[in-house]
Amino acid sequence: MRLHPEKSGIACLTRGGQGFDFLGFHHRKVESWRWRGRFYLQRWPSGRAIRVLREKIRAATGRSKTERPVSAVVADLNPVLRGWAAYFRNGNSGRKFNAVDGYVHERLAILTSRKHGRAGRNWVTRYTYEWITRLGVYRLTGNVRRATVHASR
Repeated sequence: MRLHPEKSGIACLTRGGQGFDFLGFHHRKVESWRWRGRFYLQRWPSGRAIRVLREKIRAATGRSKTERPVSAVVADLNPVLRGWAAYFRNGNSGRKFNAVDGYVHERLAILTSRKHGRAGRNWVTRYTYEWITRLGVYRLTGNVRRATVHASR
């Protein structure tokens, strides 16, 4: 039996080493902010998983979508975001979820600006948090469920 060098290997997890990717998650030991010197295994979406999601968001909000109403684009985007959140909500995904929410907000602001012939993204005045909420975009932020730290006895 031969092992594939890219898919299998030995990962160094001591003292917050490199970590490893498995089933779309990146696993790494991270030092506790409360108890220095103690390391806990944490997991969040891997770089590849985020890249694939960003490609799907970019495809849903691309230049060819300017003819469609924004509500139709949001309707296509919401199932993707819901499924992604359901899979990655366990663990330590909060920071990655915030980044994805920001990216969705940016892409929808660019799409709407382009559709209405405006220059720039108009973040402050037009495309605020209330605007994105009114559109009905599914938000990933707030969907994280922390995994239990201790094993059951």
